[in-house]
Amino acid sequence: MTDAEARLEKYRSMRDFSVTAEPAGATTVPPATDGAPRYVVQRHRARRLHYDFRLEVNGVLASWAVPKGPSLDPARKALAVHVEDHPLDYFEFEGVIPKGEYGGGDVIVWDWGKWRLTKDDDLGAAIDAGELHLELNGEKLRGHFMGAPR
Repeated sequence: MTDAEARLEKYRSMRDFSVTAEPAGATTVPPATDGAPRYVVQRHRARRLHYDFRLEVNGVLASWAVPKGPSLDPARKALAVHVEDHPLDYFEFEGVIPKGEYGGGDVIVWDWGKWRLTKDDDLGAAIDAGELHLELNGEKLRGHFMGAPR
């Protein structure tokens, strides 16, 4: 089992793929072709409207739920809750997760683009510490963003 496969075990255990159209995680999805990792922000109207922020990292999408959504206002602080990793093929996922299923509700791609670390070289340590310093170059989000522990 690859590291990416192991990191997707929790994601897969929370879903019934005979009911939901969410991707199960194909092992054939290639990473970004130009070497710059991708990010995606998905608007997710589940029990409550929120946004899911996902970074392409080592064969999976490291993911956070952002209840109030992203902002370009540097003075605005927004909670982001680290959730289970998602498969790379979730990058383009849009659809309706059936009511009663985990995350039931509609999902659309709100923004996408490329990202890079601006402070540390060790992404895993930055995620574990809850302190990410990123530059996003997307359709809507552009510039430096920071996530810090509370």
